[in-house]
Amino acid sequence: MLDTVFLDAGGVLVTPNWNRVSDALAAHGVVASADALAAADPLVRRDIDLGLQGAASDQQRGWLYFNRILDHCGLARSAATDAALDDLQAYHSVHNLWESVPEGVVETLDALRAMGLRLVVVSNANGKLKLLFGRLGLASRLDVMLDSAEEGVEKPDPRLFQLALDRSGASPATTVHVGDLYHVDVEGARAAGIDAILLDAADLYAGYDCVRIKDIRELPGVLRQL
Repeated sequence: MLDTVFLDAGGVLVTPNWNRVSDALAAHGVVASADALAAADPLVRRDIDLGLQGAASDQQRGWLYFNRILDHCGLARSAATDAALDDLQAYHSVHNLWESVPEGVVETLDALRAMGLRLVVVSNANGKLKLLFGRLGLASRLDVMLDSAEEGVEKPDPRLFQLALDRSGASPATTVHVGDLYHVDVEGARAAGIDAILLDAADLYAGYDCVRIKDIRELPGVLRQL
């Protein structure tokens, strides 16, 4: 029986604060609505996931990601966009920019907890994950949190998943990982002997060999079936 759920942080439990990104761009004379930035997000994540796979670190992917977001919004890279991203990176280094909690996350965590499941976050993060989740009220709903910047290894390296197993006392056979990137989350988890579920909100991974959900609120029902 399943007894442990590993969860990615960014793209699953939290997303970038697109209002803050829009405001930072506006402060440098660049106009991009929060809605337009958010709409580009799943397309850019998929492109980076499939294009780079394991070729770059998560920190390198992170700021490439924001420039690709601007590309999708029709905004050419410029001194103004670079200055805005510098401002955002400075904020991120202190607070973590992935500070928006999507609708359904809290109720889903509570539902998983009510099912008796152990909840573990396994995240490629910047060393601020625990502070961030404490600020957002998510930490109390989780049993263990692993931040790659603290652990010195990041997904898809299976060592981060093994650390999560060791830290939580879980077994690969009774654990499932939920993430939003196929090559980082699904393949990384499988390399550690853990089954994986892909959160594919924009339906961009049709035909891939994994269980997919479009909304985090589907997760308790899918896990009951497993």
